[in-house]
Amino acid sequence: MQLYLTVMNKFFKYLAITEGYSFLLILFVTMPLKYLAAMPMPNKIIGMAHGVLFLSYIVVAIIVAQLNKWSFKTLLIVLAMSVVPFGTFWMEEKYLNDDQVKA
Repeated sequence: MQLYLTVMNKFFKYLAITEGYSFLLILFVTMPLKYLAAMPMPNKIIGMAHGVLFLSYIVVAIIVAQLNKWSFKTLLIVLAMSVVPFGTFWMEEKYLNDDQVKA
């Protein structure tokens, strides 16, 4: 069980980072391209990838919260950080670093 917990925490950590980068890519690259340069295609492609990553983040966050026995408040904070720019990076550092997960 401990190995499964470690693997899931590490997977969620990398998923959170990837989801965070995809969100920033949409906000700071593809949205300006769409509205300032009239290039909607990058936004469609990255937007689809971000949508898959976002939904995966939500599902895996719920699973990891149950495995780590997080409180409902902690789960809500982790979920809320998925819609805040740079939020997943803060969440990953606060809740998924090795010292916090082992405690």
